[in-house]
Amino acid sequence: MPSLPSEVISTSEPLVGLGQDEADRRLAAEGRNETRPPAPPSMMRRVVRQLADPLIVVLLVSAVVTAAVRDVPDTTVILLVIAVNTVIGVTQEIRADRAVAALRRLAAPTCRLLRDGVDRVIPTAEVVRGDVVLLSTGDIVPADARVVDGHRLQVDESALTGESVAVDRTAGQEVSAGTVVTAGRASAVVTRTGSASALGRIVTLTETARSGATPLQRRLARFGRVLGTWIVALSGIVTAVGIIRGRPPLEMAIVGVSLVVAAVPESLPAVVSLALALGARRMASRHAITRQLAAVETLGSVNVLLSDKTGTLTQGRMSVQRVVTAAGTTYTVHGSGHQPTGQVISDEPDDTDTLSELAAAAVLCNDAELLPPSADTPQWTVAGEQLEGALLAFAARAGADIAAIRASRPRIAEEPFDQQTRRMTTEHRAADGSTYLARKGAPEAVLTEGLDNTAAAGATTLLEAARRLAADGLRPLGIVAGHPGRLRPLGVVGVGDPIRDDAPSVLRNLEDAGIRTTIVTGDHLDTARHIARQLGVWHDDDRAVDCSATDWDPTDVTRVRVFARARPDQKLAIVDALHSAAAVVAVTGDGVNDAPALRRADIGVAMGGGTEVAQQAARLVLADDNLATVATAVGEGRRVYDNIRRFLRYALSGGIAELATMLVGPVFGLAIPILPAQILWINLLTHGLPGVAMGAEPASADVMRRRPRPADESVLGAGLGRAALATGALIAVCTLTVGVGSAHLSLPWQTMAFLVLGFAQLGVALAVRAHRRRGQRSPWLVAAVALSALLLVAAVIVPVLRDLLGTEPVTPAQFVAAVGVATIPGLVVYLPQLRAQTRAATRGTGGAPARRRVWRVTVDRRHATEGPDRGGSYGPNGRPSAGQR
Repeated sequence: MPSLPSEVISTSEPLVGLGQDEADRRLAAEGRNETRPPAPPSMMRRVVRQLADPLIVVLLVSAVVTAAVRDVPDTTVILLVIAVNTVIGVTQEIRADRAVAALRRLAAPTCRLLRDGVDRVIPTAEVVRGDVVLLSTGDIVPADARVVDGHRLQVDESALTGESVAVDRTAGQEVSAGTVVTAGRASAVVTRTGSASALGRIVTLTETARSGATPLQRRLARFGRVLGTWIVALSGIVTAVGIIRGRPPLEMAIVGVSLVVAAVPESLPAVVSLALALGARRMASRHAITRQLAAVETLGSVNVLLSDKTGTLTQGRMSVQRVVTAAGTTYTVHGSGHQPTGQVISDEPDDTDTLSELAAAAVLCNDAELLPPSADTPQWTVAGEQLEGALLAFAARAGADIAAIRASRPRIAEEPFDQQTRRMTTEHRAADGSTYLARKGAPEAVLTEGLDNTAAAGATTLLEAARRLAADGLRPLGIVAGHPGRLRPLGVVGVGDPIRDDAPSVLRNLEDAGIRTTIVTGDHLDTARHIARQLGVWHDDDRAVDCSATDWDPTDVTRVRVFARARPDQKLAIVDALHSAAAVVAVTGDGVNDAPALRRADIGVAMGGGTEVAQQAARLVLADDNLATVATAVGEGRRVYDNIRRFLRYALSGGIAELATMLVGPVFGLAIPILPAQILWINLLTHGLPGVAMGAEPASADVMRRRPRPADESVLGAGLGRAALATGALIAVCTLTVGVGSAHLSLPWQTMAFLVLGFAQLGVALAVRAHRRRGQRSPWLVAAVALSALLLVAAVIVPVLRDLLGTEPVTPAQFVAAVGVATIPGLVVYLPQLRAQTRAATRGTGGAPARRRVWRVTVDRRHATEGPDRGGSYGPNGRPSAGQR
């Protein structure tokens, strides 16, 4: 084999970087390597933005109308409603800004550089001019820099230029902040940081740009327009009927305006914002950093999860577990993590010479460094790729002196690892002046070409050993070394990454929730399939696809459980095929090759320990690299959407009840069943604190045992609209019954109807709460309802409020009668749910078992067994296929 290409850049001058003292001085003088965040809006601007909301504009117009006719009580109530909603909106906006700032701090990127000649990892914000940064594939360039020492460096500058083709960068050329290293590695001296960098200048121009509405907000906006049209139409009918019956036109105009204000759930934007913000905060506390609030709700719709394997389903601690030398000797490697201590043991005849040469080649063809424990990191860690760190730890356990080996054969050139060739080669100067090559990579890529003719038979034996290692769930890696044209196979190593202890149970929970997990990995097919069996996601009728060897049919993508050897473009095609099958897709990943799929998915989930480009492409970042956090986040997304629908049922039923009462009341002789000020007071008490508190309700106990909702389902789908209509009609019937009956008995009928209408809505607020296990109930809704109930009672016993609202005193008996009737709607809503909850509890404690998909997985190193209730394959909508239902 000839020497490596001459265009490879090298330097004989060692780089040491800045001293820490000088770096601290420059950081203090020139500032942090970050763009200044946009200045927060002033309090006045926040208030004006709240007042510009269309629903608040309706309230303002109503206040103007009532003030013009000197209707002080109604004007006061309307202004109070505006004030309360504005305070809630501004407070939530401030809290959201603070939460986003906190998330930015949690998601702060890092980079590798040299300080005092030591390889360090520091936050990108602490990089200063003059620092020597170390760049490798997958890194985002932290600041503008000049390349000093590079090896086949390629940079994607599309973030700055829009040009999608990566460009080569050699010594003396510039790389810009925000660009992505797609191949090779380099050392570069930082020239500009922060706002002075190329990326910083662009960010400065766009820092005040505002994001558009989320899909959920757009759906709710469409719903609001339709609802508003109906409410205005019905309010107009109420106004016209009153005028026809001889009521003053101005009085009926005020009634109509009050009905519009009362029936529109103007607290809905605050409820949505609060639910999303609380969801983001809960997820952040569980190590899921939400880059966009909309991602919180999107997770609730996911029915297919394309999961990366390494670090997500496995522990992410790569280690060499088995070695087969060219002589056929098999070694078992013992040790923990990247700690360079352990044992390499064999029950066969020893082959220490070949083992030592193999370990030396693994050290030479390697860019990583083992870092000893420190005050910040109590365990041995790796600067560089985890796989290469595992090779160094193995070499140390085999007795190799890493520093001595590298000193005796200094590197003079290299061919970095490439996705196409799937190998890495380094060129070294031996002690006798000759050239020595070391190569590692996929066994089929390094054991089939460039070898000495006499080594062909040994290579064939090692390829068979590599297949055995892959079948046992290990990643095989071939290693060859020697002089150019005379490379000798030294052996194959089996690198393992044990599955996470909780991964099988997490995936079972996702299956129960209707989310189908598919593994997409760059590993060998047999390795990936073995891991899938260990995890319990592989079944006899499932398919596995080797993307490097076969052309798979995109129309059959829903039956594939494992995609192996997948390239970035193929991962993208998989996502597109699932979208064509009407699936809502989540993708997890941590590498550069995952970024296109992360971006294309409905929601991309990046690992916190992965590459910066993956985190930039994703909408959710898992700081703990744990798939269990995804399951938690899915439950959080469903909780958010459930609370929004719960509020809509509650708010719409109240609005329907008020409209129906005002529309039907005159038919029974009640000219104006409820005064405008009374309607607005009820609206303030029911839509204010209880409505907002409903957005903070915990998740239902069955939130992860339900199928995902259809992506095209209306916000009022699944019977919610019918339920709100029925509940509203029942409240109206109770209100009119008490009002008409009290009028016939010459009682204060209007006040009685007012109490029934208010208390009935508060009762429904408690009735629509989610079913939770004991100890999980939130006190906020109960407290909000209790406070609203006290204010409702105050409306008939406090003289000032009586004058303001036009109510009359009632006797204790009349009050008890009104409250008693008001409990009927809440009981009608609650009792069926209670019966369903009781049946579910009975099934869980010895009654007839519920028929649902159950997985029983026994995890060991060889197989996973399934119980007899396996439900078969899932379709793209997360439901069992037709033949399995």
